[in-house]
Amino acid sequence: MFDWLLPEDHAIALLKKDHDTVKNLFEQFEKAETVSAKEKIVEQALTELRIHAVLEEEIFYPTVRRHVGGKIMNEADEEHHVAKVLIAELDSSTVKNDHRDAKFTVLAESVRHHIKEEEDQMLPKVKELDIDFKALGQRMLDRKKELLKNGIPSDPEHALIAKAGRNVDSPAAAAARRKTATGRTKTATARAASTRSRAKR
Repeated sequence: MFDWLLPEDHAIALLKKDHDTVKNLFEQFEKAETVSAKEKIVEQALTELRIHAVLEEEIFYPTVRRHVGGKIMNEADEEHHVAKVLIAELDSSTVKNDHRDAKFTVLAESVRHHIKEEEDQMLPKVKELDIDFKALGQRMLDRKKELLKNGIPSDPEHALIAKAGRNVDSPAAAAARRKTATGRTKTATARAASTRSRAKR
């Protein structure tokens, strides 16, 4: 497991700190008992995750990609994509969505897996690099400050979910809508049959 003692402004230490922050938020969510407490945690976690993704994708990943290798980096890219789709869906849903808690739980599971792979596979390889990790860390801190001040830019996943609008949801929610629609159709068909039967009498 990733347990190196590094200065606070070291790029890897900054990523590890972000990892610990979101893992802690996931644990808080699992213990939260009220909707308002859960929502506060969800909003904080989504912001943390979106900022972290920008820092990795814009600064950290391009710096280390060649040394770490395509297999690990490509998988990390895809894990980011999956997480950002879930984040976009959570950003577009409300507390009235009965899949919201489940969606956040799935996001937490996915991110925990991603963190474990980064810390067990990617970061040990990164540590071998002969680069100025403090300078890299400073670039990340400067970008984070900028994101907190000016806002997080939209990503392709948010654009995709926004474009899909109400047409995108979990398979379970879509199945529930179909069941409700089928139930209405069956009721209407039964009423029509009953009306025809009475008319024949």
